[in-house]
Amino acid sequence: MQNNLGLFLAKRARLSPRLEALVEVERGRRFTYAELDARANRVANALRAQGVRPGDRVALLMMNGVEYLETYFALAKLGAVMVPLNWRLVPDELAFILRDAGAGTLVYDAEFDAPMAALRGLETPLRTFVRTGDGAPPGGALSYEALRSAASPEAPPCPAGADDVLFIMYTSGTTGLPKGAVHTHGTMVAASITINLTSDQRYGDRYLQMLPLFHVGALTPATAAVHRGATLVLMRAFDPKRVFPLIEAERVTTGLAVPAMLNFMLAAGDPRAHDLSSLRWLMSGAAPVPPALIERYAELGIEIHQVYGLTESCGPACLISPDEALAKVGSTGPAFFHTDVRVVDEQGADVAPGEVGEVIVSGAHVMKGYWNRPDATAETIREGWLHTGDLATVDKDGFVFIQDRKKDMIITGGENVYPAEIEGVLARHPDVLEVAVIGMPSARWGESAAAMVVPKAGCSPSAAELVTFCDGKLARYKIPRVVELVDEIPRNPTGKVLKRLLRERFPGPAPE
Repeated sequence: MQNNLGLFLAKRARLSPRLEALVEVERGRRFTYAELDARANRVANALRAQGVRPGDRVALLMMNGVEYLETYFALAKLGAVMVPLNWRLVPDELAFILRDAGAGTLVYDAEFDAPMAALRGLETPLRTFVRTGDGAPPGGALSYEALRSAASPEAPPCPAGADDVLFIMYTSGTTGLPKGAVHTHGTMVAASITINLTSDQRYGDRYLQMLPLFHVGALTPATAAVHRGATLVLMRAFDPKRVFPLIEAERVTTGLAVPAMLNFMLAAGDPRAHDLSSLRWLMSGAAPVPPALIERYAELGIEIHQVYGLTESCGPACLISPDEALAKVGSTGPAFFHTDVRVVDEQGADVAPGEVGEVIVSGAHVMKGYWNRPDATAETIREGWLHTGDLATVDKDGFVFIQDRKKDMIITGGENVYPAEIEGVLARHPDVLEVAVIGMPSARWGESAAAMVVPKAGCSPSAAELVTFCDGKLARYKIPRVVELVDEIPRNPTGKVLKRLLRERFPGPAPE
């Protein structure tokens, strides 16, 4: 069988046609694998009729739902390339990604009618807009439901194989501009295999999908669920009050939540009020999981398995096993089964146990590179190894303990934020001379952005004014929660900002 993700869904539908593939929590809809595959075929045929061809980039601005998954598999069947869009971004940010990817078609939910109206006024290569939801689509957009209903449920021609691009997923760049990580059908197949062979995944599992599907931490597990034959219990958007009741009602067995979500879940309700006996484990990643949080869940009889991965690795890097989750609290485990991970010094040699070095990753699931960025690709992938920029130690048993980030990325509520992007916006304020942004500890979000601003002579912008200036130019989760006016920003003799000194001077925590 071709290594085509669309054919994976077709194969699962033939093997397990009556198995429940998807439960939409908020809308109360349920779909078998046979139904999901037929819907994906209809979407593929509908998009093909609109001119979508192999290699064409199709952007998705959608909430979690059956439409997202069936469009993902439809594009795979066509050999087209999906460009997932983070719906928290503002129109200017979306327009940059659409231009960079060269996306000619956009599929979006009715919830985003307002940003779509703004986006239409910006320069993009978009030619076709397809809108899901009730009512007549505005602005000449096509009705997703009408197109799908009129199309054939028969499988379309499926030309793409392992080496063809499946999706381009954008991450923030250290230059302030997002970079598109290119993944093929082959890299996703490899990611699914290593996940299913390493984690405790079983046929018939009921996997709680809480993260948005524009994240690799949601898209890759969803693909692995189809590969393994599991049911996705899909939340349209994360609601911490609903999680524990949902686990009981749907007999959820597994799932994934970032540490901030785990905190919100405990704060939103009493887990002891619900029967959670079906739940074997929850995976958690995107930021180091505090050992105290792992222990709090252990007291409830819930295993938290810390995972470490990246968009560039299609998700997998390290995972703690059920046997070691408590014995090695604080570790993200050794490498996945079909993955190699090393912790190396500046010369590329493996560090001794307990010493800090950079994490590098190798495996068939590592991205092919950054879209249209050969310079960034060459910097990141060297001699077959993905250089993560993350700092860690490794113990004598090969278990990795993430320490810090070599790069200055901030992870707030599971979202990646690069200081350079915020610095670039604040530097445009007429009263700002220079600015440096650091991550400040936050009990609620894990980290929050904090901006240290040197005003121009004779100027004294207020913190509130600078925060307001960012509104509309950055997604809300990127906007600094702390702004401090300072006389100077510390630098080394070569002019590089010494953010370590800023963290020492402004230790936080950030206000909630």
